Amino acid sequence: MRALTSTLSPTIRNAATLVIGLVLFLATAQGQTLNVLYNFTGGPDGAYPGDGVTIDKAGNLYGTNYGGGSGYGTVYSLKHAGTGWVVFPLYSFSGGSDGANPWTRVNLGPDGTLYGSTFAGGIPGCAFQGRDGCGVIFNLKPGVHAVCANSLCPWNETVLYSFTGGTDGWLPEGDLLFQSGNIIGTTQDGGAYNNCNGYPGCGVVWQLTPSGGGWTESVLWSFGNGTDGIIPLGGVVPDKAGNLYGAALLGGSANAGGVYQLTPSLTESVIYSFSGASDGYVGGGGVILDQAGNIYGTTLGGGAGGGGVAYELTNGTWAYNLVYSFSGSTNGAYDKFTMDQAGNLYGATSNDGLYGYGAVFELTPSGGGSWNYTSLHDFTNGSDGANPNGSLVFDADGNIYGTASGGANGDGVVFEITPSDKK
Repeated sequence: MRALTSTLSPTIRNAATLVIGLVLFLATAQGQTLNVLYNFTGGPDGAYPGDGVTIDKAGNLYGTNYGGGSGYGTVYSLKHAGTGWVVFPLYSFSGGSDGANPWTRVNLGPDGTLYGSTFAGGIPGCAFQGRDGCGVIFNLKPGVHAVCANSLCPWNETVLYSFTGGTDGWLPEGDLLFQSGNIIGTTQDGGAYNNCNGYPGCGVVWQLTPSGGGWTESVLWSFGNGTDGIIPLGGVVPDKAGNLYGAALLGGSANAGGVYQLTPSLTESVIYSFSGASDGYVGGGGVILDQAGNIYGTTLGGGAGGGGVAYELTNGTWAYNLVYSFSGSTNGAYDKFTMDQAGNLYGATSNDGLYGYGAVFELTPSGGGSWNYTSLHDFTNGSDGANPNGSLVFDADGNIYGTASGGANGDGVVFEITPSDKK
C-alpha cells in the first residue's frame, strides 16, 4: 500500500505552540522517590497516556496519549529544561486516514525516528465499540526546515499501513519489532478465523516489508485454529535463533491464555498454556527474554493473590516457575517487564499496591528460583496518579520513567522514580 502523508493543521499547530513553555519542576521532597514530571491537561498536550514512554540516547522521552489534542490522541516529547521538563505535542491525530487513539507507546526505529500504531482510524467503515477504522501503523519525522530539526516543532506523519479488518488484522497493539529492514507486530483482532470468544477475529502476527517506496503487509500467523491461543497482546520478541515469542490473552489448552513461539519457518506452537489457577490466567502484555533465552511475563488474573502472577519459562524445556503472585482482585501487571543488567525485573501493576491504585515494583532473584518483591512506589490516586499500565524505561543514571492515569488534572501523568542512593 502506498504511504499516505498528513500533517498538523494550522489550528492545531497554533494551539500546540502554547504548550512549549509549560515547564514543570520536579516535585522533590525529602525522602520522596517518585517525581511527577508532567500532568497532562486534556488540551493540545493530550490526555490518558498510553503504555509508558520511550527514551532516546539524549534522555528525551516520547509517548502517546489516547485522547486530547484534536480529540483523537497525540504523540508527545518530554525534554529536560534546567531543573524541570518541557512537553511538546509532536502530532495530533485527526481521527481520519491518519489514525486515531494510539493505545501503546511509540518506538524508536533504526533511523532514529518514531514508529507506532493507533487503535482506530485509517480505512473508514471498520467500526467496533464506537470506533471507526481498524487502526494504522505510522512513522513520525521532524520537519525538514532547519529550525524544525528537533522535537520543539510539530513532526510529519506518514501512514505506513492501514488495516482493513479482514485477514490482515484489526486493532494493532503492542511494541513494534524492527528486523532486517522489516517491521513486525501484532493485532488483537482480525485474521483468518472469526468469532473468537465474541471478538471479530482472533488476531495476527503481521510484517511490513519495504516495497516500491511504500510498505507491503503480510500475515506471519493468524490465530484461532483451536490450539494456538487467541488475541495476542504486547507484540513479539526474538531469540538468537530468529524465533519470535509473545503472549495470548486467551486460548491455549484451558482457554486461559498462553505463551507462543513462532519459528522462522512460520510454525507456531503454544509453549505454555495457563491453567487458570495458581499459575495465572489471561496472558498479559507481552514477554521479554534474558541473555540465556529464558522468558518472563505476567498474567492479569489468577495466582495466590488473585491479581495475576509474574512467571519465568526456562529456555528449551519451557518449565514454569512462579516468580510472584500479585494481590488485588484482577489486573495486576498490564505490560511487559524491563530487566536491568543484574537480572532484576521491573514493572507496574494497575490495581494492587498499598492503596489499591497500583505500584511500581522490583523483583530480585534470591536463589533457588525464589524472588523478592520490593515496592518502589505505591500510587495514592492523588497528585502522583493512579493505575499505571505500561512498561518502564531507564535512563543512563538508573532513573525509571513511566506513565499513569489520574494526577492533578485527572488526565494522566509522566513520572520519574529516582534510585534510593540518588535521593
